[in-house]
Amino acid sequence: MKRLKITLGLLAYSTVLFAQKKNEIDLYYLGGQSNMDGYGYIKDLPDSLKNVQDGVYIFHGNTVADDEIGGGVGSWQVLKPGHGVGFGATTKKNNYSDRFGVELSFAKRIQELRPGRSIAIIKYSRGGTAIDSAAINHFGCWDPDYNGKTGINQYDQFLATVKNAMADGDIDDDRVQDVLIPRGILWMQGESDANPEAVALRYEENLKRLMDLVRATFWTDDLPVVIGKISDSHHERYDGLVWKYGDYVRQAQENYVKKDGRAAIVRQTETYQYSDPWHYQSDNYVQLGIAFAEALDGIE
Repeated sequence: MKRLKITLGLLAYSTVLFAQKKNEIDLYYLGGQSNMDGYGYIKDLPDSLKNVQDGVYIFHGNTVADDEIGGGVGSWQVLKPGHGVGFGATTKKNNYSDRFGVELSFAKRIQELRPGRSIAIIKYSRGGTAIDSAAINHFGCWDPDYNGKTGINQYDQFLATVKNAMADGDIDDDRVQDVLIPRGILWMQGESDANPEAVALRYEENLKRLMDLVRATFWTDDLPVVIGKISDSHHERYDGLVWKYGDYVRQAQENYVKKDGRAAIVRQTETYQYSDPWHYQSDNYVQLGIAFAEALDGIE
């Protein structure tokens, strides 16, 4: 009986100890459209990014169109290549693709800039999506007020992703409570809002509203935001200009960052090369992730 009491006492002590321990983890959100999805090929990755990144966890919400169910489901997993276009997820399993986005080099560089910090990433993006409902297409819309057929839009899919990710209080399964502390938003989007002209002219207003809502979702009104500035491949298929009113969107991105005291912009995209009319080459996604990290770390 004495041995039983000791055992029960140790069990009770360990339960209390588990409840008291907390592990703080820096949380970053990655969102936007296809150049946030990532079209880099894993075979092109440098050796330093080909392996699992121990200590970095990612919840990549399953991507679906507006009006579809199943968006935002996923699970926390250690970061490794395969989170580019073609990625899919269920509540228990990630289905990795042969592509990657900015997440790999971003995580590596932000850890170098902020040593000793644990890293968690929530990713939800969808290629071709626009913020403005007037630019709606079959890819989807980020306008929270866009109803479509069922009332489910890309903002709703984002909210589902965050809700599912935050429901797990122990993302690394070490029996210690994890406290995710929002540290930044990375946003790579705008191409689909570059036509027609009226939509492009509204982009600054739409971007501000959406970023304010994303910040509110993470309970942090001054959460740092880094915008990836859109560029153009000048592909001959489109008479040299893929995004007809892209200049308006680029200026809107600059205006947003200038007016917001906690935002920065990545302009290196203006020099990137394209693998097709719409998407960067593999090495550019590595460069973009590093640029995002450095821009974020530079926000005072």
